[in-house]
Amino acid sequence: MAVSGFEGFEKRLELHFFGDDPKNMGTLGLGLRLLDFDSIQEVLDEVQCTVVSAVANHYFDAYVLSESSLFVYPTKIIIKTCGTTQLLKSIPPLLRHASLDLGLTLSSCRYTRGNFIFPRAQPFPYTNFQNEVVYLEESLPAALCYRKASVMPSKTPSHAWHVFSASTQNTTCRFGDSDEDDFYTLEICMTELDRDLARNFFRRPGDDKNGDSAGKEMTELTGISQINPRALICDFAFDPCGYSMNGIDGDRHSTIHVTPEDGYSYASFECVGSVYDDREDVVRMLKKVVQVFRPATMSVSTTCESHEVWTRVAGALEPLGFKCRSCAADEFPAAGTVVYQTFVDRRSNNYNNKS
Repeated sequence: MAVSGFEGFEKRLELHFFGDDPKNMGTLGLGLRLLDFDSIQEVLDEVQCTVVSAVANHYFDAYVLSESSLFVYPTKIIIKTCGTTQLLKSIPPLLRHASLDLGLTLSSCRYTRGNFIFPRAQPFPYTNFQNEVVYLEESLPAALCYRKASVMPSKTPSHAWHVFSASTQNTTCRFGDSDEDDFYTLEICMTELDRDLARNFFRRPGDDKNGDSAGKEMTELTGISQINPRALICDFAFDPCGYSMNGIDGDRHSTIHVTPEDGYSYASFECVGSVYDDREDVVRMLKKVVQVFRPATMSVSTTCESHEVWTRVAGALEPLGFKCRSCAADEFPAAGTVVYQTFVDRRSNNYNNKS
């Protein structure tokens, strides 16, 4: 393992809002999408990243960032950033713009992350989870009085899941549209990628391509385009290496980020689905993700009201040669049940050393 390198593990923040103005609410309301680009860039300046590419549809806007992704829905915003970014500094300007410009009020907040590969390189408050929780507690309005923080452990030392959730309501159900309760979110973190596959995410010296065209080439070459063939993909390749993409499929987003350097290689995949989807959809998707990266170790966090989805995850990965090492579950305000599973490739040294 390298002493220091680029931190692939992301910090993820999800904020939900509500309001009384019809133009901001419901399926036809634009809400947070009315924020102008200068306001969005002001937020990102606090985080210490910028927009490199963007795409949108009828339901939401998706931005590829210099460090991961931003998704803006009418009443929900998701920011996911890697490296040593200051993600939590986005909260004050977001709340200010949502309130003063749009008349929206924060109803719930969820912050998640895995274990950093290079924790000592992180700035305050990301030096430990306790500091992050204190920072969140001080940044959020008092109305979000139902709060919970937890570190979900695993039997794989390099993986643990940190979750903080806060809400104005004392319920595990998601705030607002009840249809949200039918959806699940998968957050997958993969380490020790197959070396040959990781090389696909390095730019060729002198290729004379810009980040957009090189990204499209990587999307096709690696098979990422086949993970969800229905999705409209916005992709970007970094120089000399690294890759990000956002996928838009109706009102559902997906995103992939890759740090391919040997010694600290990492990839993440996040997607949204419905409990009413074909049961085989998760199986097909996870199979394709594994084929693209073939990690030695992976963790999967499933956030959902239903208990069916996380069992499908294990059922999909075990036939692909992965052994489930640990499984932990907990409930959080306005988030529902979070199930955290870790898997090890049976062919890897990580598995052989623990067998």
